[in-house]
Amino acid sequence: MRVKQQTARKSGSGRLPRLYTSSKLDQMRQYSRSANVRRKRKAPLLTLKKPRATDVTAPRRQWALQEIRRYQRSTELLIPKLPFQRVVREITLKLTGVADIKYQTAALGALHEAAEAYLVGLFEDTNLCCVHARRVTIMPRDIVLARRIRGDIYDLMT
Repeated sequence: MRVKQQTARKSGSGRLPRLYTSSKLDQMRQYSRSANVRRKRKAPLLTLKKPRATDVTAPRRQWALQEIRRYQRSTELLIPKLPFQRVVREITLKLTGVADIKYQTAALGALHEAAEAYLVGLFEDTNLCCVHARRVTIMPRDIVLARRIRGDIYDLMT
């Protein structure tokens, strides 16, 4: 496949070329002012321009698609480590009642990987539920349905 090379074009002084001389412009103005040429414009009947979907949503959609592709290519963890560690310690405190439990770094890393894998799978199933309902936006009821179909009936926070 041959790629077309682009060459830089020389620009003049930065001004656009003059198409008409001043005398020609004066003639055109006078001609348009004369009575025999002037026409009444008919006001159009109510014309509503239907906005196209690409007029409004194209930049946002492009940004979202780029972000989706970027995260699908990457393998790094999406949840920051320190907030995740705080959540793990909070859940541990609620379950055991002991405040000073220590975790190995590898254990926290394994929990982090497993939690993100679970959440990604849950969002995939949630998206399928949303598409099944002929919607584009996921809602909490989609997450509830996905968890119910999966059999995730346990709830740690209640």
